[in-house]
Amino acid sequence: MFSDRRVAAAVAVTVLLWSAAFVAIRVALPGFGVAGLSVGRLMVASLVLAAVAPLLRVRRPARADLPRIIGCGLTGMTAYQLLLNAGERSVPAGTASLLVNTAPIAAAVLALIVLREPLNRRSIAGLTLGFAGAVVITLVQGGGLTPSLDAGLILGAAIAQASFFVLQKPLLARYSGVEITSYAIWSGTALLLPLLPALISEVPHASGEALVALLFLGTAPSALGFITWAYAQARLPVATAANTLYLVPFLAIGIAWATLNESVHSAALLGGLMILVGVFISRKPSSTSPGQINNPSGRSLPRPTQTAAD
Repeated sequence: MFSDRRVAAAVAVTVLLWSAAFVAIRVALPGFGVAGLSVGRLMVASLVLAAVAPLLRVRRPARADLPRIIGCGLTGMTAYQLLLNAGERSVPAGTASLLVNTAPIAAAVLALIVLREPLNRRSIAGLTLGFAGAVVITLVQGGGLTPSLDAGLILGAAIAQASFFVLQKPLLARYSGVEITSYAIWSGTALLLPLLPALISEVPHASGEALVALLFLGTAPSALGFITWAYAQARLPVATAANTLYLVPFLAIGIAWATLNESVHSAALLGGLMILVGVFISRKPSSTSPGQINNPSGRSLPRPTQTAAD
């Protein structure tokens, strides 16, 4: 599958870090709360990316692109972090990772509405199956026929991420994946600065375990993970890179079981499989649909004819 060991290593690092992120959130939340963890994680990521930006040749964005870049930060970073962290207060890490995989489904719907990108029969079937899987997980997490509020928040995080995918699409023709990620994280951090007092008040009382988890989230999944993903995507066919991300929910479930003794309800696992199959069906190329492109967050969008390599 991978002819270059360095590319294989980059993919492996990315998948592992993004899988572990769901578990690290569960560890950090008791120490920092939703607000403190959200701003703290992005601040750490911003500092790391600022330090390596010259090495990665991150350029200054054009002034005309700033409104769209701020929109990317608001949706893909600020809203996503707040909603995901709030949802994981009660939703297990593995279940959360399964729900986040609905982002490509929401992105396809938003692309239809905003970008007027058509859906073929295969896409519609995949979206329907994925939506049904999300409903199953939400109901199971709620303990019956009562939907779980926190599971709903994670679905909101997936929609926020999908909005980021749609907003960033025009930027992919002019900027690299690392550049777009850096711009989004920096702007998302700036938007979260009003929550900085929450982080400052929690730091003295946070456990060492929670502090390590926060530093890990900012440094590894948020900064290093995006860099290694951009490296791999620039050297792999889009479909090959995208398919590796199907491992993320299952690794997240395994890591959560090994470290936190968390388990996933069998019905939730079934719902997760429905989501993954739905995403696979909807993004599989067909004779009537364009190819696909994966963005730096690991989710897919219809690919424009020419784009910068992520």
